[in-house]
Amino acid sequence: MEEKIKKLLEEEVEKVGVRIDSVKLEKEDNNLFLRIVIDRDEIIDLDKCVEVTNIINPLLDKADLIEESYTLDVSTKEKGRIENE
Repeated sequence: MEEKIKKLLEEEVEKVGVRIDSVKLEKEDNNLFLRIVIDRDEIIDLDKCVEVTNIINPLLDKADLIEESYTLDVSTKEKGRIENE
């Protein structure tokens, strides 16, 4: 499932200069999380994270690959690298 999601999102995300490092669908307690880690050569600021999230959300909704409800978590490869300008 993770690879299918990654393939669905890669092309659109790369258009804004970001690549998908990993996709994990994980259950914690009774909650399902779709964790997408993004990366690029430059530091990723908060605005870029939001931009990528806004690209990913409608693609996931349209594809409807995940039947149960989940929380989308988009973060950077190195969480300490997000700059809040």
